[in-house]
Amino acid sequence: MGIPTGKKLRALAISLLGVLALLLQPCAAARPISETPTIDGSRSLHLPLRGSMLRGPENVAFDGNDNGPYSGVSDGRVLKWNGPVRGWSTYAYGPGYDAKACTASRTRPAEVTEGRCGRPLGLRFHFESGNLYIADAYKGLMRVGPGGGVAKVLVNKADGVPLRFTNGVDVDQVTGEVFFTDSSMNYQRSQHERVTATRDSTGRLMKYDPKTNQVTVLQSGITYPNGLAISADRTHLVVALTGPCKLMKHWIKGPKAGTSEPLTDLPGYPDNVRADGKGRFWVALHREKMELPLGPDSHLLAVRINADGKVVQLMRGPKSVRPTEVMEREGGKLYMGSVELPYVALVRE
Repeated sequence: MGIPTGKKLRALAISLLGVLALLLQPCAAARPISETPTIDGSRSLHLPLRGSMLRGPENVAFDGNDNGPYSGVSDGRVLKWNGPVRGWSTYAYGPGYDAKACTASRTRPAEVTEGRCGRPLGLRFHFESGNLYIADAYKGLMRVGPGGGVAKVLVNKADGVPLRFTNGVDVDQVTGEVFFTDSSMNYQRSQHERVTATRDSTGRLMKYDPKTNQVTVLQSGITYPNGLAISADRTHLVVALTGPCKLMKHWIKGPKAGTSEPLTDLPGYPDNVRADGKGRFWVALHREKMELPLGPDSHLLAVRINADGKVVQLMRGPKSVRPTEVMEREGGKLYMGSVELPYVALVRE
């Protein structure tokens, strides 16, 4: 290896500054987790996407008949997995989708087309109706009926303010009410790094009532709200706050209804939160708080927390994997999505 040139030194300096900027973000110290049971996330089966430039199955959803997984991808579509023989097929897409215009290429990456084509992030089915709710980063909250097809935009503004970064979504399976987040009123998904870097606190938590078609802002002024999940007893929501590396609890029922409180500090930057069906939650971590580019090729992929916010299980894996969601199914199957990979991973059976 020769002596670094000035250009190489500048590139190295920029890289180190980027790492330093992440480490200086306002994440509070998390609780010690050194002796917590750990899953090896590198032992996984891949459900690969078709298309060399197709990426980003961020969210994982199953319908009421246990079909799936379903996942949104970088060209604006929601895909359905049909098994290893048939693979993925198109299930839904937003208004204005055009296959030719929305297919990325080396000269036209998805970051260029997603403003027009959409970028599905959160996905949740309402099992009784068969409707799929889609939190599209650019188009807003959408819904597609059983069988899929063109999704209808339900909400693209709240209190007169446009949604700029629609992100997480969950459904109360009893009432049909839909809870979702808008990560920022200032930045779009393509500018997500600015949300963290500027400590933007214009995020909102909202509720959509399908019976009245009304949207209600439950809380505003939140720092980077991302994924969310409704609790097993349906009394509160657990909301991931990406920039601060925290989880927030927002009460929707009972004497504390309409109020929020901290739930726990996390050892990394959370993305989506999913209930595990046992009163606990899986939280995907896109990056560890104190992660460095050098050293062992292993980092935290996700943590499972209990109702009190205590970390009760970890998932570790290679640094090339940056998970956005971990979803648990019956039998302990764990499905993992990522905006940077061309597949959904089935972590264990």
